[in-house]
Amino acid sequence: QVQVVESGGGSVQPGGSLRLSCAVFGSVFSITTMGWYRQAPGKQRDLVAVISSGGISDYADFVEGRFTISRVNANHTVYLQMNNLKSEDTAVYYCHALEIVVAGLEVDYWGQGTQVTVSS
Repeated sequence: QVQVVESGGGSVQPGGSLRLSCAVFGSVFSITTMGWYRQAPGKQRDLVAVISSGGISDYADFVEGRFTISRVNANHTVYLQMNNLKSEDTAVYYCHALEIVVAGLEVDYWGQGTQVTVSS
């Protein structure tokens, strides 16, 4: 049984910071890409940031240099440091991990989501 556990959400004022954490527990073979997505009420789930096992990262345009994604491969953990938060960043943030089971077979793992609220 594989579990994806997120933490670090909460409420902050505009301009504030939060750090999200996510760990994958259980029997996994090879986690490749890890990332964060977000979903605001009534909207689709959007990619925020992804990072490869080699440390190559990519960000959505709306991040505008405010967020930093990082990971520790040894314990299947990924982080999202969010600075200068804006009200439009309010959403449920989901952690994602992609496992390569065997060549050609991939498995997606998702966390339960953590709420981020940015409001004055």
